Amino acid sequence: MPSHAEHRKMPYSADQMYNLVADVASYPEFLPWCAAARIRSRTDRGAFEVMEADLVISFKVFRERFGSRVTLWKDGSRIDTEYLDGPFRYLKSKWIFTPADDGGCVVDFDVDFEFKNRMLQSVIGLVFNEAMQRIVHAFEKRAERLYGHSARQAVK
Repeated sequence: MPSHAEHRKMPYSADQMYNLVADVASYPEFLPWCAAARIRSRTDRGAFEVMEADLVISFKVFRERFGSRVTLWKDGSRIDTEYLDGPFRYLKSKWIFTPADDGGCVVDFDVDFEFKNRMLQSVIGLVFNEAMQRIVHAFEKRAERLYGHSARQAVK
């Protein structure tokens, strides 16, 4: 059961980082192994919005689609993701965006998942940490392109 957690100080506002992560439809433009994204639905629930989305992940000989329910908290402080359908037994992730006194923010990210397919699970197990680092770096580079600050200013 791979899991990963990141705690990063970023030079971007909490709102900027929230908007970047909430823009699921743009993931294929910058995330490694993300071949496609489709928003199934969006529902306003008052304090939060629920988005159901499909992502197509392409890794070596594997190409899999999975669906998830993304809860976007309107105060801009949190995004929660839970698995709906596809190749996983389960998948949960959480993003928390905390404003910092200097105008930047602290981003906390946790993901936990397990594939149904044992072969796929063993393949991802071999490269999991490297894959997570590439994904985190892709979000940092996207923020730099969108907001113009150097991601190198980020502090772990």
